[in-house]
Amino acid sequence: MKLFLLLFTAFMYFTCQSQGNHNFTRSELLFEDTGTHNWKDQWMLDGERSQVINTPEGMELIAGPEHGNDTCHTVLWTKKVFEGNLLIEYDYTRTDTTTRCVNILYFLATGKGDKEHPEDISLWNDQRRVPRMKTYFNTMNTYHISYAAFGAKEFSGDNDYIRLRRYDPNGTGLNGTDVSGDIFKTGLFHPNETYHIKVIKFESQIEMHIQHKEYAGHRLICQWDVSDFPDCDNGRIGLRHMYTRSARYKNFKVWSIDK
Repeated sequence: MKLFLLLFTAFMYFTCQSQGNHNFTRSELLFEDTGTHNWKDQWMLDGERSQVINTPEGMELIAGPEHGNDTCHTVLWTKKVFEGNLLIEYDYTRTDTTTRCVNILYFLATGKGDKEHPEDISLWNDQRRVPRMKTYFNTMNTYHISYAAFGAKEFSGDNDYIRLRRYDPNGTGLNGTDVSGDIFKTGLFHPNETYHIKVIKFESQIEMHIQHKEYAGHRLICQWDVSDFPDCDNGRIGLRHMYTRSARYKNFKVWSIDK
C-alpha cells in the first residue's frame, strides 16, 4: 500500500506542474519561529475554544471539538506584517484523523478597508472571537490555500484536495474567488507524518511545494497564475483550522525573495 501511495504521488508530482519556479533567491529572513517557545510572542489567536500548545516537537494548533459549531474554528495570525514577494516554509504534521473540513494557509491578509474592518486586522480582533468562515471571505483581502482539506459535511476518505482562492470582499461571498488549478486525491498529509511545505508568492505566480520528510519521492509541486486577480502585496499570515482539525507546526520561516 505504501509503495502504491509513493508511485501515485510521484505521478501527481509530474502532472501537477512538474517544474517549479527556480528563478528566485532568498533575500532576507523576515520571521522565524521554531514552535517550541511561547506562541504569544509572535502570534495572535482567533477563536476562544481552540488551543495552542508549544512542545519540543513544535507548536500544535487544535481547533474546538464540535463539528458544525462556528465557535470551534480557529485562526492563528502572525503579529508581523509582510509585503512583496515571499517564501513561507514550515514543517507540517497533521495530528487529527478526521476526513472532514479543511486546513487553510492565509497570506498577505488585510481587512477590506472600511470603518468596521480596517486594513490592519489586529484593530478588529474582537470581531473574530467567533471565527466564522464568512467573516473572513466577506471582510478580507487575502490569498487562501486549502490543503489537507476535505468536504465539510461528510467524511471523504482519501478524497482530499488543494485549492487556491483570492478573497475579494465585494459582497459576493466565495463566488469568483477560485483560482484554477485544484488538485484532488493528493496521497499526502497522512496523520502523524511530517511534510515540509514551501509557499512562494512571486509577482503573479504562486507555488506550493510539499515534500515528505522521510520519503524523497513523496512530493508535489502546485502552481497557480493569479494575474487575473487584484494583487495582495502586504498583510499578515494566518493558519486556519476548521472545527475538529489539528496539526503541529515547526520551524516556521518567512523570507523575502528576489529574482
